[in-house]
Amino acid sequence: MKKDAAIPMFRRRESRIPMEIPVVLEGNRQLPGSEATFTENVSANGARVVSMRPWDKGARVKFASRTGEFRSDARVAYCQPIRGEGYAIGVEFLEVQGRWVVQSAN
Repeated sequence: MKKDAAIPMFRRRESRIPMEIPVVLEGNRQLPGSEATFTENVSANGARVVSMRPWDKGARVKFASRTGEFRSDARVAYCQPIRGEGYAIGVEFLEVQGRWVVQSAN
């Protein structure tokens, strides 16, 4: 009997920290306009955000803290339906301006 090949596990570059940060998203093609929402968890390179809109994986999004201290063009890494209404989206920061709540260890 032949053994199955080992399946590599996905590993994040940095761990996520549970933290609700008020943010604004822009760039949804189906529902244009800005959306005021919040993060569920954060890292130096991205965040998991609650959205009422579905997002396409790989789509570009403008991400900003509501205070205006941080902005970034970002990429949607995933979009998952959540209980009740809405979606959880993972965003990866691409072009950062300002200071985010978590800094990279590098």
